[in-house]
Amino acid sequence: MVPHMLACRCWAVALLTCLWVSAAAAQPAAVLPESAQNDPLSRPIVSPPPPPDPGAKPPEEIKAPEPGVPLGFTGPTGIIPRDQQENNDFIPVEDRWRIGFPFWDRYGKQFPIGYDYPYKIGHWWDAYNQNVLKGDYPIIGQHTFLEISAVNFLIAEARQVPTPASGGFESTARPFEQEFFGRPNQSIIQNFTSLSFDLFHGDTKAFKPVDWRVKLTPVFNVNYLNTDELAVVNPDVRRGTDRLRNWWTLQEYFVETKIADLSPDYDFVSVRVGSQFFSSDFRGFVFVDTNRAVRVFGNAFSNRDQYNLAFFRQAEKETNSGLNSFSDRGQNIAIANYYHQDFIWPGYTAQVSVHYNNDPKAFIFDKNSFLVRPDPTGVFQKHQIDAVYLGWAGDGHINRFNIDHAFYWVLGRDSLNPIANQAQDISAQFAALEVSYDRDWARFRTSFMYASGDSNPNNSHATGFDSILDNPNFAGGSFSYFQRQAIGLFGVNLTQRESFLPDLRSSKIQGQSNFVNPGLLLFNLGADFDITPKLRSINNVNLMWFNHTQVLETFTFQDNIRNFIGTDVSTGVEYRPYLNNNIIVMAGAAVLFPGGGFKDLYNRLMGEVNPQMQAFMQVTLAY
Repeated sequence: MVPHMLACRCWAVALLTCLWVSAAAAQPAAVLPESAQNDPLSRPIVSPPPPPDPGAKPPEEIKAPEPGVPLGFTGPTGIIPRDQQENNDFIPVEDRWRIGFPFWDRYGKQFPIGYDYPYKIGHWWDAYNQNVLKGDYPIIGQHTFLEISAVNFLIAEARQVPTPASGGFESTARPFEQEFFGRPNQSIIQNFTSLSFDLFHGDTKAFKPVDWRVKLTPVFNVNYLNTDELAVVNPDVRRGTDRLRNWWTLQEYFVETKIADLSPDYDFVSVRVGSQFFSSDFRGFVFVDTNRAVRVFGNAFSNRDQYNLAFFRQAEKETNSGLNSFSDRGQNIAIANYYHQDFIWPGYTAQVSVHYNNDPKAFIFDKNSFLVRPDPTGVFQKHQIDAVYLGWAGDGHINRFNIDHAFYWVLGRDSLNPIANQAQDISAQFAALEVSYDRDWARFRTSFMYASGDSNPNNSHATGFDSILDNPNFAGGSFSYFQRQAIGLFGVNLTQRESFLPDLRSSKIQGQSNFVNPGLLLFNLGADFDITPKLRSINNVNLMWFNHTQVLETFTFQDNIRNFIGTDVSTGVEYRPYLNNNIIVMAGAAVLFPGGGFKDLYNRLMGEVNPQMQAFMQVTLAY
């Protein structure tokens, strides 16, 4: 057995030796160092590499490209490179936003002001080119952006509104005044300066909604009012005829986060908590405000449908600026709406909505010492309002015609209406329709508005329509005299500023809704002209009637008040000198030619009621 095993081992050693010799013969001979040739013991265990082939191509030299400069003002990158350039075919760029561009003086003029240059390098203060401070580049990583903006909004306005000549202490600005309504001239200046910080995580260049957002907007206001009569700026006639006030607040503050993605088409649902802007319909007929809220919103069916579910806990408004104060009003508002695009006709969007307004009992004087809750009329006792608005609205175009419409039916309960002097069951309606037609650079419009009135203020049914906090863009909007001005009438307002509704309410921003009112019928003809790409002209004529005058007759202790309010003629221009919204100048003028109803309310002992006029200018500077 032993000799046989020895024989097998010898054969195996011989076979391995032959294989090694064959492999060595197949390789080119290696030249050993002279010391290794003379001394076999110093021979290396591993053979040295063969000499280089003289005909072989040398390895490619990696050439780093000249670094280009990203466009605009990028700020420092927050991305640490993970890959290095290994060849000339691929250049790794980790920060996909800050890709450099080569220097290019396209016109050879060294970038003078006024030339539209591509590949333009910006500065931190340059908002007309890409800038990290306005959200063009991420400020952290590749998906977190910061947008900083500043807006200054200035209003200068001269107006005429019916103004009592005698104050609360039977004092007049001038001796021997006999008319109840004195000089109507007033002028106001309002300036709002806001600075907004918007930090969000998402993608600004695609349809993908943001994952989360934090926003803060402080606002500072200065306002000045000058009148010709006493007891306008304050019930105390010793305060004179003018008033200068200022106010600052944190108008907008909220956090937002996306709850879920609902489809591959970027359908989502998000929630936003804090003070935020919200308009409940297309034209602002019922509720438009920036206030404290919890809002759930999103879209569905590839963004064909959108929805909102919001609950507002209103902060009290500051009287002269209209901004939010830091105190709680106690009013609760819940709103749900749903939008469906391309409803029946492509380009037409339909909306259904529900509003709930709970305005509790309160006894509040405003900053100028006027009573605003309850209304200083009738029994002026504290009362609570609970009202539900059921709405259907639409906006878009049907073939060549643009259409906008709304219908609301409000139901509810007023525990004690000041004018009716009893509790009221609320049931009132509102309807509005605008049809327009575009012809080249002109748009021709016609509009109709109906707000139901109360024909019997002495029963327990309130049928006059009133909003929660409206600001309608309709029938001329802020260019219209009747919509822009708050026209006072014995402690309350016949109409509120930026509202068409004659609701006999003390204040739109601090008073309570009043559903015992005369209502309104309005017919409008208008035309808008794009004179140049920068200049637009807006022109309107409104004919207005009270729906019912019985409430006015009870309120003023006067019989036979006529229905026709008057003719409101307005014109104005909108000028955007840089074809963007960074500078917007709006100016307008309007005249209300009083009808029989207006004259009956503001009649004079001597002479007719004069036409009421306004002129204003608004300048918006956004940075």
